[in-house]
Amino acid sequence: MSVADQQNDYRWGFVMTTVELVRFRVRPDQVEELLAARPGMLKDFAADRAGFLSARLVRLPNDEWLDIVEWITPDDYAASRDKGPNRPGIARFFAAIDSLITAEEGTLAG
Repeated sequence: MSVADQQNDYRWGFVMTTVELVRFRVRPDQVEELLAARPGMLKDFAADRAGFLSARLVRLPNDEWLDIVEWITPDDYAASRDKGPNRPGIARFFAAIDSLITAEEGTLAG
């Protein structure tokens, strides 16, 4: 099945979307860099990560952030995780992160 077909199935609700929840800390002096790097990271994800659907970045108290990333399948998420920061935009975004707090995977329920 092509990525386009998978995305159409997702849009019509035929698949259960995999959700990646990553909570991390960013030093105050790196916040501008993190936000400046975000568009490049998203562009690289769209170009290089099969099954990538969307990502939302949430600012939390105490220098913490939550990245909510949607994938078509658990395998798409796993393949992305295995690639790591393999492209410049992704590497720049990851470099602005001070520390990882948690990383979880779930299924969108509604």
